Amino acid sequence: MSQGNDLNLPPLNQADLSFDHNGPDAGARSGPAPVKTAEDLEQVFDVPVTVSAVLGSSRIAVGDLLQIVPGAVLELDRRVGEAIDIFVNERLVARGEVVVVEDRLGVTMTEIIKADR
Repeated sequence: MSQGNDLNLPPLNQADLSFDHNGPDAGARSGPAPVKTAEDLEQVFDVPVTVSAVLGSSRIAVGDLLQIVPGAVLELDRRVGEAIDIFVNERLVARGEVVVVEDRLGVTMTEIIKADR
């Protein structure tokens, strides 16, 4: 695969990446990029996501699964006190610990997982 510019586009430099969303001269400003705040993300606040806290997993045969009854103990691949995995939309984003808050289970995040892109 060629490393050249097959589309004959001008090279992209860092100055092309800083722009102002608020004015007609977007991209024409000089100086540091504006500081991002929570208000900049306001349009995505209502987007639903699925959050899962995985305590552990186990592999069993279907026949054994069908014989499980209420009160049965299923051994997981994690030890007591070991960090659990926290997923958002099936992507691992953090690790944490199970906590009890007013008779309810919760999760405290202890490590944020940075995505490799």
